[in-house]
Amino acid sequence: MLYRAGIGYDVHSFKEGASLVLGGEKIPFSFGLEGYSDADVLAHAVMDALLGAACLGDIGFRFPAGDPRFKDISSLMLLKEVARLLRDSGYRVRNIDSVLVAQEPVLSPFIPAMRSNIACALDAELGCVSVKATTTEGLGFAGRKEGIACYAVAMLQLQEEGR
Repeated sequence: MLYRAGIGYDVHSFKEGASLVLGGEKIPFSFGLEGYSDADVLAHAVMDALLGAACLGDIGFRFPAGDPRFKDISSLMLLKEVARLLRDSGYRVRNIDSVLVAQEPVLSPFIPAMRSNIACALDAELGCVSVKATTTEGLGFAGRKEGIACYAVAMLQLQEEGR
């Protein structure tokens, strides 16, 4: 069986009056994230890692900002479409590892729900999805509480020979 790895990265700045959605989970916080869709940096980084591993482009190519179909859309809906693309290409998600970078808010209480939401959207086993969170000890844009970033890596397994 052929294995493929991909990496994803996303960042969004905080915006007053917006909702904070990470991994499809609404997080109570005084700021949300600025973006064309729901600005879910976790889902976006995961999608880019998966699409990259399968050589299927990136989320900007698949779901371009400015396309009215994607305005304010739930990133979990986009993640479900990525899952369909992967299945159609013969891939199975074997592992996702991600890390959210945010000084605030504290994210650890929401990680189990984020993992579950992502696994469900991908029709993957919960044990294949890892979500972690870290601060930057006050350094950089995240440390200055200007926004949130996320890194993700994904491992896919090609299920069909000859693809």
